[in-house]
Amino acid sequence: MRELLDSDDLAAAEGFTLLLVSVTADGWPHMAMVSVGEVVVAGDDSLRLALWPGSTATRNLTPSGNATLAAVADGTSYSLRLAVTRAGEVETPLAGQLARFEARVEGASADEAPYAVLESGVQFRLKDPPSVLARWAELRQALRDGN
Repeated sequence: MRELLDSDDLAAAEGFTLLLVSVTADGWPHMAMVSVGEVVVAGDDSLRLALWPGSTATRNLTPSGNATLAAVADGTSYSLRLAVTRAGEVETPLAGQLARFEARVEGASADEAPYAVLESGVQFRLKDPPSVLARWAELRQALRDGN
């Protein structure tokens, strides 16, 4: 999973979806779908994320600081437990202003079924690949720079 999150070949990662699970104020799980365009590797045990400022995920993560990031890649289901801190905003011309989060990986698991092959998790297809890939590249660079 790290290879996908760390790669600059965004076109190759089109369709790869990460599930960001947080908990609402009334205790219910909330699942948001994010792409590699909104997540970058910041170190051996850290990530940076950009989320829509008014989203449920942003509202949940800001006070709680806990999340799970999950995905299926290469036949394996991955789950990362994250300690998340709101770190202001990130703004780029193409993406606009998004909420920026620093995330420390507190634990990780990888699951495979001995009797079956996981072929995919949630997948998507971009409607306008050139503009989305450009926005992702710009946003990921801003996250890497810590802006």
